[in-house]
Amino acid sequence: MTEFCEVTQDAQIPALAALAREIWTEYYMPLLGAQQIEYMLARFQSEEPMRRQLAEEGYRYFFLRQGGQTVGYLGVQAKDDALFLSKLYVRRECRGQGTGRDVMAFLEGWARGARLRRVWLTVNRGNEGSIRSYEKLGFTRIGTQDADIGGGYVMDDYLFEKAM
Repeated sequence: MTEFCEVTQDAQIPALAALAREIWTEYYMPLLGAQQIEYMLARFQSEEPMRRQLAEEGYRYFFLRQGGQTVGYLGVQAKDDALFLSKLYVRRECRGQGTGRDVMAFLEGWARGARLRRVWLTVNRGNEGSIRSYEKLGFTRIGTQDADIGGGYVMDDYLFEKAM
């Protein structure tokens, strides 16, 4: 069973950013390459951007813990009638152990309790493993998105959603 430990103190952000660096570097290296990973970490998943997301953009971050160990993290943003699943990353050795199902149960309960109509996310079009996982969790592909994130990089994503 996964525990959800919300990041509520500024002192937790360095550990969150370090976890992001660990997982992103391992997972995305074959898909995006070192330069794009470094750019994206600096722009979106280092300490200052995470502080801004929490303070100004309505994001909430959670450490995912199982058996007292941190296995990953989750970042979400409630906006309008939807809950945006912005980040869901799990350490390599902890994947395939039901964390995704636990996260979905948590998000569905949150969305229903807040009377949100859907949970949505973006996933890189080349990220076949995550695409299969989200489809298995009941998400439906609803479109594509090409987002210029600066630095000469474009995120080529699928949009997925799950109605509540």
